[in-house]
Amino acid sequence: MRTSTRRSHRLVAFAAVAALATGLLAGCANDSDGGSPDASGGGGKGKTTLTIGTFGVFGYKQSGLYDEYMKLHPDISIKENVTTRTDVYWPKVLTRLQAGSGTDDVQAIEVGNITEAVETQAAKFVDLGKEVDKSQWLDWKLAQATTKDGRTIGLGTDIGPMAICYRKDLFQKAGLETDRTKLAALWKGDWAKYVDLGKQYMKKAPKGTKFVDSAASVYNAVLGGASVRNYDKDGNVVWDKSEGVKKAWDVAMTAATSNMSAKLKQFDPTWDQGFANGTFATVACPAWMIGYIEQKSGDSGKGKWDVAAAPTASNWGGSFLGVPTASKHQKEAIALAKWLTAPEQQAKVFAKQASFPSTPSAYANLTPQADTTAYFSNAPLTQIFSDSAKTIPSQPLGPKDKPIDSAITDIGILQVEQKGKTPAQGWDAATKEIKDVLGQ
Repeated sequence: MRTSTRRSHRLVAFAAVAALATGLLAGCANDSDGGSPDASGGGGKGKTTLTIGTFGVFGYKQSGLYDEYMKLHPDISIKENVTTRTDVYWPKVLTRLQAGSGTDDVQAIEVGNITEAVETQAAKFVDLGKEVDKSQWLDWKLAQATTKDGRTIGLGTDIGPMAICYRKDLFQKAGLETDRTKLAALWKGDWAKYVDLGKQYMKKAPKGTKFVDSAASVYNAVLGGASVRNYDKDGNVVWDKSEGVKKAWDVAMTAATSNMSAKLKQFDPTWDQGFANGTFATVACPAWMIGYIEQKSGDSGKGKWDVAAAPTASNWGGSFLGVPTASKHQKEAIALAKWLTAPEQQAKVFAKQASFPSTPSAYANLTPQADTTAYFSNAPLTQIFSDSAKTIPSQPLGPKDKPIDSAITDIGILQVEQKGKTPAQGWDAATKEIKDVLGQ
């Protein structure tokens, strides 16, 4: 998802990452309405309450960072407002930015929305580039959040190198290879081989299980490794001509039109239940999903999940923290955003849930917590995700990437997967939605 050219805001999804030696990413759970609960700034007992709006499990609470910050700053109280789905979260944020009120003091921005934020909402955010040493971040990462005139509206949190998370107990029952290295060799170089293995799985699938959670998961994984997705390097919309989109769609349709998909919508409650009930054997998992899987699968999944290298290097996800100008506590909010995205804190989130930092100085000593590696069958998480990160291709991004992707996955693919439409009918439904989004 990113680039190293600081001038262009059609920014790439991944560029100068060859310097990575080790590493991992952040992302996704409970909903709340968000917005600052106390316009006067009082948090009770003389404290200032800072709200931080996030989507999903960013890991700040889970890794104890909020508690640590409040201990270091006794006059600060932190309240996190979480929305599970980004397609619900971001429109709500846009509405509040336009209104000039109701935003959180610190606002998370997903990489799929960052170009839109830079191009249309930059004036609504504080320029954080004046507040930090920008050399702490990968150049391409910070450049994604930087305007043409050099204003940086967000500080990078994580990046999203891809792997395949799989239930080795279900693989064993289906008579498939369970060793992560041998498994990765079976599908190396081609996502179609991954889907082909799904056909084998379904021949002896344990009762009530499917190979993959959703065809949308497959689509996102394949598209994350393409050199071009919805925009070209000049900022032109090319989703309907993109080889990356076509390949991702074709592989996803193989999953959608077979019996291998659980046909779930990612981040919906039924998807969470699928993790808990062990109803699917694999999921394309960027590093930030490690924490999500551990949380949603619960104790019953410990030692049953494993992680293997993905067929090709791919990236999905990555976020930023910005401070809206509407915040009543800008000074305090800036300090919190800087602290949460500093290399030391990014390393702590990695340790808890394998979220891959966007700050290179954190890479040398990244170590997941013992309980996380044990949960995933002692898989070498750092190595798997860092190997992926080194070779992910650059991708130009555009302001409508997120709604274009959502139209394809949440309308086009679901039409086929859940409503029995043909791939052509699903594509037509996605096309209609995208044209509406683009005003065509």
